[in-house]
Amino acid sequence: MRNLKRNWLLFFVFGTVLFLAACAGGSEETEDADTKVDAEVAEGGDLVLAVLSDASSLDPHGANDVPSVIVQETIYDTLLDKDENSEIIPGLAKSWEPVDELTWKFTLNEGIKFHDGEDFNAEAVKVNLERILNPDLGSPRTNLFEMITDIEVLSEYEFQITTEYAFSPLLAHLSHNSVGMISPASIAEANEDLANGEDPFAAISANPIGTGYFKFDSWDPGSSIKVVNNEDYWGDPAFVDSVEFRVVPDSQVRLADLETGNVHIIDPVQPNEVARIEGSDFGNLHQQASSSLAYLGFNTQKEPFDNPLVRQAISHAIDREAIISGIYEDYAILANGTMAPGTFGYSEDTEVLEYDMDKARELLAEAGYENGFKTSIWTNDNPQRQAIAVLAQESLADLGVEVSIEVMEFGAYLDKTSTGEHDMFILGLSNPTGDADYQIYSLFHTSQHGNPGNRSFYDNPVIDDLLDNARRAANPEERLSIYKEATDILTEEAPMVFLLHNEYLLGVAGNTTGFEIDSGGIYNLKNVKIEQ
Repeated sequence: MRNLKRNWLLFFVFGTVLFLAACAGGSEETEDADTKVDAEVAEGGDLVLAVLSDASSLDPHGANDVPSVIVQETIYDTLLDKDENSEIIPGLAKSWEPVDELTWKFTLNEGIKFHDGEDFNAEAVKVNLERILNPDLGSPRTNLFEMITDIEVLSEYEFQITTEYAFSPLLAHLSHNSVGMISPASIAEANEDLANGEDPFAAISANPIGTGYFKFDSWDPGSSIKVVNNEDYWGDPAFVDSVEFRVVPDSQVRLADLETGNVHIIDPVQPNEVARIEGSDFGNLHQQASSSLAYLGFNTQKEPFDNPLVRQAISHAIDREAIISGIYEDYAILANGTMAPGTFGYSEDTEVLEYDMDKARELLAEAGYENGFKTSIWTNDNPQRQAIAVLAQESLADLGVEVSIEVMEFGAYLDKTSTGEHDMFILGLSNPTGDADYQIYSLFHTSQHGNPGNRSFYDNPVIDDLLDNARRAANPEERLSIYKEATDILTEEAPMVFLLHNEYLLGVAGNTTGFEIDSGGIYNLKNVKIEQ
């Protein structure tokens, strides 16, 4: 029920966010609802999406942010895929079987070609996997496959993978976008760049070549990316002729573009815009519960955040329920740890550090900061994250903690937080594999400091051992027990404030059907049709 507190929060937060957004120069990142049935739906047309943030890279081995992945998903295919129930289904590989507890054999679909005409085969798979595992490359996705010890080509369309230990989530990881298959010719060029000391991701990002249902056409950085229909696609082709991912930072402009028919899909829709779309004749609201975690992170290598008492104090000072009601208008649920409900490893019995200002003052005094300190919160061009920063700033001021807020463009934000220059920061991480290992390992394992995901620079040998053991455990119940123990420790250590799991809200034009988005925030555009 909307009350005075919520209305005040909305007024205060979004008034301040408008100021911050002006300073920053912009803002960030089921079945279809009922649509018209009397118009002819035909193949073809140019699909236009208005999105919050530009991609940072079109090399799937080099970027793991959602704005990049939603474009990569149209260009590259993966060995395996997942259906709407998160069950593993065929992709480029048509079948697979265990040879023993450490070895899997895969058989590929035949006759598939990359966009440059090269054949896709088992040797191409080997080249791609070996690139990801190359320590000199420094792929942020190495952690997903580092247990692989051997990739053996058995025939032109058969190969097998051997792992150091029995790794339960291997098939889920092979469905992840980061193992999108890149043309071997492109990889050879990138390897030359690597040998010459140049950026090994730049060439592929500038001219991405996969086997996907769309082919790369153009990229005007900061403005738009365009892909065109791959008429020679090996599977069922896409319906539309092209897709343009148009970067539109201003949410009001995105909504106006949807209303006037300039675009077909907008992402995201702000919670306070939902009613306008739902009551309209120009579009429909598309909702999807997410596996994404939104969090307020601490740089645990910097004073005073190297002290768990300080981190606990700030955790108690953040009113997460006010964030959900006042900023997300209840299109989110409270997080009690890293994983969202429905993710393997989630436990509803996890304790949380509840909002308690008296406890926050007590802990801060115990840590020796009874008079507070000065610090900063970094965030990117995402209005909800900016609003969270404002509320945190206001709440921490009551503890004597003086907080400045810095807003950055998304790509620059990822670069700077990966090097550990920050104090506090607000970010999120989705879970496209549906397994705890994907999120909790990248966020907290010591080996993942920086770009791979551990931007809190958290270092705890006990957590490292638990997460390593969870990877090696074959029994699901044993894995669940390990993740519960790790989550309890992380609650006590508080390397971040586990805020919430939001819902994805998008606007889809009334003449557009077939759009899908998964719980990881990744689009499926192959079945989209536009009424002609």
